[in-house]
Amino acid sequence: MTSRTRNLVVLGAGTAGTMIVNKLRRRLPADDWAITVVDRDDVHDYQPGYLFIPFGINEPDQVRRTKSPFIHAGIDLVFGEVERVDTAEHEVLLAGGRRLPYDQLVIASGTTPRPDQTEGTLGPQWHREVGEFYTYDGALALRDQLDRFTGGRLVVHITELPIKCPVAPLEFTFLADDWLRRRGLRERTELVFVTPLDGAFTKPVASRELGKILEEKGVHVEPDFMVERIDQDRKVLVSYDEREIAYDQLVTVPLNMGADFVAASGLGDELNYVPVDKHTFLATGHDDVFALGDASNIPTSKAGSVAHFSVEVFVENFLEHVAGRAMTHSFDGHANCFVESGHGKALLLDFNYDTEPLTGHFPIPKVGPMTLLGESRANHLGKLAFRHVYWNALLPGRPLGLPAEMSMSGKNPA
Repeated sequence: MTSRTRNLVVLGAGTAGTMIVNKLRRRLPADDWAITVVDRDDVHDYQPGYLFIPFGINEPDQVRRTKSPFIHAGIDLVFGEVERVDTAEHEVLLAGGRRLPYDQLVIASGTTPRPDQTEGTLGPQWHREVGEFYTYDGALALRDQLDRFTGGRLVVHITELPIKCPVAPLEFTFLADDWLRRRGLRERTELVFVTPLDGAFTKPVASRELGKILEEKGVHVEPDFMVERIDQDRKVLVSYDEREIAYDQLVTVPLNMGADFVAASGLGDELNYVPVDKHTFLATGHDDVFALGDASNIPTSKAGSVAHFSVEVFVENFLEHVAGRAMTHSFDGHANCFVESGHGKALLLDFNYDTEPLTGHFPIPKVGPMTLLGESRANHLGKLAFRHVYWNALLPGRPLGLPAEMSMSGKNPA
């Protein structure tokens, strides 16, 4: 008797989803498994590039391509809006009525800025005096807005965590300081960093080091600020404890949330992220649903490096899982993030669930060439070079030679 072809459906053709289908197409026999990936459109953005657009470091065409060429042969790419997942019937329901049956489902639908969730954000100043760089359109609008900026109070603001790439607001602040100095506007500008955290970052050692850079650059930090609303008429941020922060130009990072279909399917938490086992990505209460990339609730950065390292672990586990064996690989929360600090330099953070960012050298102990938690030109060049790596190696699913598990080699103790 011939066995039935099984269906793997992946929701989201972003970083994680594209890597998953490309890697698994190589590993799963085509006669045994059909692979379908679903996304709403054919646009794929290199999202780390958004940060550079407002400062003219990246051109828009360097961060945007079509998805289709990055999906390997033998994979069905479906464009459509996911309405919900019917876990009882093991089906994905698309807008328009199409149903996609699955034997295994991977949710890789990412996270999205939701300015509609904070009162007053989407007023007449939106994408003008109230800017953002977490979307393609927002980054373009902010570039135009900064071109008109002649000085005043420039406020960089985080609404709430978790957010996509949690170091990006700091990077924007550092790059803004550099950009203002090169334009002769720094002395006419008060630069303010507003955060719901008690310091510059979530991890103590990194927070201390990054906080020092903010201080050296003359950036005023407003910690523990939980925004209630943006009053565009008065041009102030208002917190729940009634503190107010005035701005001439606001650059806000809106609340980030997972996809609406996750909530409609009963699969999400209060922010529409899928609760999963943080080591295997198997969704809580299900044996045929996984969530990867920014779509899950794992307690680490929502960043491309996490997608990369977690996919490496997931692929091996998935092959064991569908063969009826126990999953023997465990993701350790490994994240690796470049932090642009301006003036052609950057820092590098390397950490996981249990170990916070430390000083040292990467990837070779005492040699580098990259420095951990220290500014260097090599780190900056590494960040710029990664765009090429992303398009030509990461998305196609080629090995990068970096282990998924974090190493303590080259790191100095805290």
